[in-house]
Amino acid sequence: MVLIGLFGILAVLLAVQLKGMKPEYGIYLSLAAAVVIFAVGAQKLEGVIEVLSRLQQYLPVSAEYLQVLLKMVGITYLSEFAAGICKDAGYQAIGCQIEMFGKLMILALSMPIVMALMETLDTFLR
Repeated sequence: MVLIGLFGILAVLLAVQLKGMKPEYGIYLSLAAAVVIFAVGAQKLEGVIEVLSRLQQYLPVSAEYLQVLLKMVGITYLSEFAAGICKDAGYQAIGCQIEMFGKLMILALSMPIVMALMETLDTFLR
């Protein structure tokens, strides 16, 4: 985390310097840094997937639920990444729309799980 933090700060400092000369170069540099940080973060998700598969061995949790959880994490990560880049480039409205779409996708993805929970509660309450 320290290396990523230092890398991000260095990229921002360079982008600020470049922004004075050529604003588009600052945007390109910040985009490149964001892609590198995104790739490193995506690699770290392998550990999360491993822990979730171990959790599935210990608990009787359906693999479908874990897949939905991973999809939700992926949607969150991608939407925040894309929205951050748009906001950094000065397009806050597009960034906000991307965030809203990500939230709606997570809501839509979670509906089958909510329905399964309701059916389970209904079974127990009868």
